[in-house]
Amino acid sequence: MISTNQLKNGNHVEVDGTIYKVVEFQHVKPGKGPAFVRTKLRRSSDGAMLDKTFRAGEKFRAVRTEVRKMQFLYADETDAHFMDAESFEQTAIPVAALGDALQWTRPSDTVDLLSIDGVPADIQLPSAVDLEVTETEPGLRGDTASGGGTKPATLETGARIQVPLFVNIGDKVRVDTRSGDYVSRA
Repeated sequence: MISTNQLKNGNHVEVDGTIYKVVEFQHVKPGKGPAFVRTKLRRSSDGAMLDKTFRAGEKFRAVRTEVRKMQFLYADETDAHFMDAESFEQTAIPVAALGDALQWTRPSDTVDLLSIDGVPADIQLPSAVDLEVTETEPGLRGDTASGGGTKPATLETGARIQVPLFVNIGDKVRVDTRSGDYVSRA
């Protein structure tokens, strides 16, 4: 069993028979009344978000998680397909359960596939990835690194982000996978 005092971002817990990933949590100790924990949870089966409040000290069943290195093959309308590089076993995960993680993953990339109680459920991404810009408007004369301003750009995975004016087609950029923000040139 796991208590609300032991919650961490990324933990998986079972609430009312459904498995959730803790996206965000906050311990609140009001001046009057008992302490409680405010959480933002993502349902692992379909990616739906849920805001839930628990009493401090409430207990949940801890969920066994396991991470395996897998190669991302492709994604169709419903599923994302992965392959174990050693056994060549293929696994499919519903695209809805992965959320935004696929927009930062190229085909043939090696990713950490998270299994919850033996069932593949999610992928874990590094905090930043390097991707090539495939489409953006040309920079204007006088645009400099300190010039300020941003423009939309499409990356090789199809993700759209805002980049500084000096970034051109073919440049590699580092993107924060948690927020989707431009970090730097790679």
